[in-house]
Amino acid sequence: MAHMFYKYQGTGNDFVFFDNRQLTFSKNDTNLIARLCDRRFGIGADGLILLENDVTTDFKMVYYNADGNESSMCGNGGRCIVAFAKFLKIIEDKTTFMAVDGLHEAIITNETVALKMQDVEGITRGESYSFLNTGSPHHVTCVNDVKSVNVKEEGAKIRYGAPYNEAGTNVNFVTRIKDNHFMVRTYERGVEDETLSCGTGVTAVALAMYDQNNTNASTVLLETQGGNLEVSFTKTDGKYTNIWLKGPAQQVFKGEIQC
Repeated sequence: MAHMFYKYQGTGNDFVFFDNRQLTFSKNDTNLIARLCDRRFGIGADGLILLENDVTTDFKMVYYNADGNESSMCGNGGRCIVAFAKFLKIIEDKTTFMAVDGLHEAIITNETVALKMQDVEGITRGESYSFLNTGSPHHVTCVNDVKSVNVKEEGAKIRYGAPYNEAGTNVNFVTRIKDNHFMVRTYERGVEDETLSCGTGVTAVALAMYDQNNTNASTVLLETQGGNLEVSFTKTDGKYTNIWLKGPAQQVFKGEIQC
């Protein structure tokens, strides 16, 4: 069966989108989803996202990792689906939508999308890292020179090692540039490699750096290999609220594929 697909990217984090409001896509075919995300035998992407109808909001986001498995929240994917919904004329400049971790708000201005993330509390600090969940689990560790880190090798060791083991975690390596400006590289579980950017990852980094007193700013600039993102938040009584992830989201191309 022929399906129209759309390719979007948000700071180099790329996704295949299908408009699945008519429920025509084979959602349980893990092998198909993995093949579509394959960069040699498919379209190629860090993940696949379905836009579906929702009873109480403008639409629902269903996200799959590149390995074909449905996964936790994806921040850049969430920003990209807002751009996709505007392209489909489902929304105009503001929206609410449902994702695996609950309700999200978003605002789109030209090709910039600001996405409201879930509240966060309970940041765990280890000897040389922080761990928190920003819709997806993230391990955050500071390094002297993030550009020199073998992210795939070192990230995999942490992702599969204790205390995460089989459940795993995403892994972020961070170097402070100045004040509220940090450079970030991320190993993503499900992709099992470094991605050019990770939205929930940079959100985790911003909160972790504030929690570790590496910045006293509540608006943090995050530089990734795919581009720059901004995270702003409010901290009250140990809880992070009003968390917004902001950056570009662009349609790259569209096409038709038999699947």
